[in-house]
Parts: sequence; C-alpha cells; structure tokens
Amino acid sequence: MAILEIADGNNIFYEVFGDESKPPVLVLNGIMMSTASWKGFVDEFARHFRLILMDFRDQGQSSREKQQYNISIHVSDVKLLLSRLSISKINIIGLSYGGQVAQLLALDSPGLIKTLVLANTPARITPYLSELGEAWKEAAKLEDGEKFFSLAIPFIYSDYFYNRNLKWLKARQKLFHDLLNREWFEGFSRLASSNPDFDVVDELSRITCPTLLICADRDIITPLEEMKILHEKIAKSEMLIIHDAGHGAFLEKPAEFMTAIFGFILKNH
Repeated sequence: MAILEIADGNNIFYEVFGDESKPPVLVLNGIMMSTASWKGFVDEFARHFRLILMDFRDQGQSSREKQQYNISIHVSDVKLLLSRLSISKINIIGLSYGGQVAQLLALDSPGLIKTLVLANTPARITPYLSELGEAWKEAAKLEDGEKFFSLAIPFIYSDYFYNRNLKWLKARQKLFHDLLNREWFEGFSRLASSNPDFDVVDELSRITCPTLLICADRDIITPLEEMKILHEKIAKSEMLIIHDAGHGAFLEKPAEFMTAIFGFILKNH
C-alpha cells in the first residue's frame, strides 16, 4: 500500500499486488466502494495480473475534499498514478461510477488503454438514475450506517440474491453501522453529486480498444438497455450478461465475474 501525493495537496491511496512481469490491471471502484471491497478478489487476480487498486478522492483512505468537484477530476489522478508506476499501457476495469471514469479516461487518453472492462456501467445519467442518486444523498444525510443500508442497498443487489443471502446482508448492515461516519457520508455525497450531467453516448464511437461490457439481467440501476447503447457504439465491444444478478453482480456472482475478465484480458494481451 502507498500514497500518491497530488499537487493540490490531496493524497490518493493505492495498493499493488502481483509480479511486475504480469499484465497490469487497474480497478476503478464503484461509488460506495474502496480498495477494501476487493479483499476477496486479490489472490485470484494477482495470479494472473499485476493488480492495482486505488481509492478515488473521498473514498477509502484517500483524502477528503472540502468542496464539490466534477467526476473528470479523477482522470488526472489515474494518469498521475500510472505515471508514478511507470505504466504506459494499462488494462482498466471500471465498475459503475468507476466505469464512468474509465470511459472519460479512454476518451481523454486512448493510447493509454490496452483493454477496457465496463461492469454495470452507464454511458449517461438517466432521469431515473439521477433521482436514485438524490435518494441516496437524502439517506446519507441521516449519517446512520444501518439506516443508509436499509434505504440504499436493496437497489444494489438483486431480489434473487437478497432471498438467498439475507443473513450475510444483515451482517453487512451491522458493518455499515460500525464503519460509516460523518466523513464517509459527506465524501459519498460529493461523489454522488459529481456526475449529474454525465453523458458520453455521442462520443463512444471514439473508444477503439477491445472492450468487455459486463451486464446483469436484474440490474435496475444500469439496466441491459443502457449497456446495449455502449455495445452498439463501441466497435470492438463484447457484451456478457450475468444472469440472476443485480448491480452488485461482482459480489453476487464473483466466479463468473472473474472468469469473464481473466479470459478477456488474457486473450487480448
């Protein structure tokens, strides 16, 4: 684990796993995530890749901002991190919010990306997704981890997963109570307010690297129809549907998630 110091005084927390001789893979988190979210995935990823995890500003162990910013601020942070690590070509995995950042990076610096994986990721903020974000921010104002879980998390996982894993989910709810504090909620609200006008649909055709789109058939946050837009616009894209899973498909079906990514990156390396 290490800290990347930014010129504006902020720090970006990151971790690197695996041998430098292996293909480098950078994972960009979903909005409620941090590097800790990948604890159960590190060993498998590190067998095949040099795995790089990072926390965006206002996430995990990175600095907390004092004022609102635009989602594009993360692009320069990612580029600076890759420069620090002397990586000129990277395989990117972006989940949801992280996938939005990944799209901006691919449009900003196409020569930097070897392969692109966008999981449960929209190319635009629809009115429904905008209203959902507002609901999450209202829940965050309570500054209560358990209540936030009750109000926000049922949208993340599928009904299929909830019906089979309620005990695990209740344990996660208690963890939210123990770990989430005012600092976390304020950071989350800034992240959730950073992309109200995000819409790259008309620019997607400029993404020319091999791209894997991972969807889930029970995802109500990024439904299949939204990800089909990316598939239609990105020429070198493949689309994989994980069945009986929601927006949190990477946790609901981790084996399918990892198998798809490993095969895609390695075949395009």
